[in-house]
Amino acid sequence: MTTFRISEAAALLGVSADTVRRWVDGGRLPASRDEHGHRLVPGAELAAFVRDQARGGAPSDQPERFSSARNRLRGIVTDVVRDGVMAQVEIQAGPFRVVSLMSREAADDLGLQAGVVAEAVVKSTNVVVEVAEPGAS
Repeated sequence: MTTFRISEAAALLGVSADTVRRWVDGGRLPASRDEHGHRLVPGAELAAFVRDQARGGAPSDQPERFSSARNRLRGIVTDVVRDGVMAQVEIQAGPFRVVSLMSREAADDLGLQAGVVAEAVVKSTNVVVEVAEPGAS
């Protein structure tokens, strides 16, 4: 069975190791200890925890939303570049950098600026394909 150390689970979930420790200590996420005393989270239990969190809706401090989009990345706005018509908004969501292009009016209406907490909601039928090296087969 695949297991993850606390730091590995935290990296996969985009949270701090302290957050994962609190979940384990609070009984929300099961873990055992290895022969060296390190806590290990079973992979199947981690996957079930993530599924349950995703189905649980918005945290209690946030309003509930109804949408068909399921890919939500909560983070902090790190930069907003505006011109006459458009705005480029960068959000750092855990280990992910998300860049969105929108109308300047929408960015202004949302009050987007560096330091604002925002959610990138992704719903797309496009798939980007990458290769390790250009021209490599």
